[in-house]
Amino acid sequence: MRPLLATVAFVAAAGACAADFKDGLDYNTVNTPRPDTGKKVEVLEFFMYHCPHCNVLDPVLADWVKKNNDKIVFRRMHMGDDAQAKAFYTLEAMNALGNGVHEKIFRAIHVDRNRLNTDAALQDFVVKNGVDKAKYVEAFNSFGVQTKLKRAQQVATQYKLDSVPALVIDGHYTTSPAVAGHGLTSADAAHKAMFAVVDSLVAKSLQERAAKK
Repeated sequence: MRPLLATVAFVAAAGACAADFKDGLDYNTVNTPRPDTGKKVEVLEFFMYHCPHCNVLDPVLADWVKKNNDKIVFRRMHMGDDAQAKAFYTLEAMNALGNGVHEKIFRAIHVDRNRLNTDAALQDFVVKNGVDKAKYVEAFNSFGVQTKLKRAQQVATQYKLDSVPALVIDGHYTTSPAVAGHGLTSADAAHKAMFAVVDSLVAKSLQERAAKK
């Protein structure tokens, strides 16, 4: 496994371009409109709270986003139509995901072994972690949250995604630890492989945006 890790690290350090990676192998191209995000490139993550691979990726992805916030706009979508998805879109509608609640939900499920798989359990959990109950209930029952749930399923289908975690770069390219890290058994190695691909696709997307001006 060491030679693979060394190779991945070398490629990332060398600033590999998209030509170093293969469409259909390291990433996939989708024929969808480019998001209207100005000069920055949209990076969209599809995830699920109960997914162990999403849990492992979450802090690594957060670090990558911080390092690249000068050139990307980062968003998340929760795949599926379950209690956890609805809780995510409720918290998003309240702008309450930035207060550590997002990370606490992952921790509760994967570290504390609290399944949080019902609406009631999730409401109780977020309220205990500082979310206003009345505002949560109001957002939870809103048309906007129902719309977000349906929209997420439509977008996942549009991007031809059937598993998580997965990243969509500028509405044109998709990849994931499983795709970019094909054959790798170490999560760390797969993450490094994926971010090398994502870095190259962000650079490619920035060039494409500039060329269209």
